[in-house]
Amino acid sequence: MPSFNEVRAMVKARGIKQPPGASRVELVRLLQLSEGNFDCYATAVDGICDQFDCVWREECFKAASVTR
Repeated sequence: MPSFNEVRAMVKARGIKQPPGASRVELVRLLQLSEGNFDCYATAVDGICDQFDCVWREECFKAASVTR
């Protein structure tokens, strides 16, 4: 799982504007949109997700259980 700073670097490398004070979840959602996916990181309920090609999928399940 990439660290917060690594996620910030990924956002910056893609030329995505980072909102001031954005959380890691918000930044990953921006990355998801840039990858052509829904911006649904950390919202999977009961491990259910139909975004099989999303690179954040497995990490998302873990984050969803923490944010609930």
